[in-house]
Amino acid sequence: MSVTELQPDYAAIKLRQQAVWGSGDYAVLGATLQIVGERLCEALDLRAGSSVLDVAAGNGNATLAAARRFANVTSTDYVGALLERGRERAAAERLSVDFREADAEALPFADGAFDVALSTFGVMFTPNQPKAAAELVRVVRKGGKIGLASWTPDGFIGQLLKLVGKYAPPPAGLRPSIRWGDETGLRELFPEQEISATEQTFVFRYESPEHWLHVFRTCYGPLNRAFAGLDADKAAGLEADILELIERSKSAAHGALAIPAAYLEAVIAKA
Repeated sequence: MSVTELQPDYAAIKLRQQAVWGSGDYAVLGATLQIVGERLCEALDLRAGSSVLDVAAGNGNATLAAARRFANVTSTDYVGALLERGRERAAAERLSVDFREADAEALPFADGAFDVALSTFGVMFTPNQPKAAAELVRVVRKGGKIGLASWTPDGFIGQLLKLVGKYAPPPAGLRPSIRWGDETGLRELFPEQEISATEQTFVFRYESPEHWLHVFRTCYGPLNRAFAGLDADKAAGLEADILELIERSKSAAHGALAIPAAYLEAVIAKA
């Protein structure tokens, strides 16, 4: 089989992904990840007055974190409903943010237009990874920074994504999204840039394993669509496997559920 035949149909995949991320209500659980955006802005030493682009911003965690530091923020995503949630949050805090629908693989901005580009658990899900990485580099000025937070392959969400992939396999030819959460993979995507990466931990805090599963099955697009595409027996199998993963991953402390989830926090200085 030729290389051409193995090339994924990125346009078709992207349309399906838009439908996936538009399903459920990601903002419900996305807002619980706010601390990641705050940490990332601190890791970047983000300064007031900086021009900042949040790519695949979702409901705006990194967007709000940057705007709270008086940066000039443009927040982008290719799912309009998610941008609307970010717009509502910014309005509630009286933060000035420019919200624009945009594809992470074809950003509608000039070369070097921003001091900083951000993405928290967003750009890692683009199908054409080299193109998305190249776009992040392109829109940042020389000497500027790119800040990324991406789930690690062996962390809780990385294992969850692998598990879901067994029941609902991704399109042939796609590199796994968790490549962005591996330092070696990240250096492949940004070969000429200076990268500083550290593993961080986010803790999911829910009432119980069943509560976590209900929220994610209802609100998290990839899990929502995976369950919707399975028959009853396979759906039951996926549910059982996820609950088993939670039991293996949760904190040993008694009481409400706490699941430590590893992610890679990366600061990339544009050469």
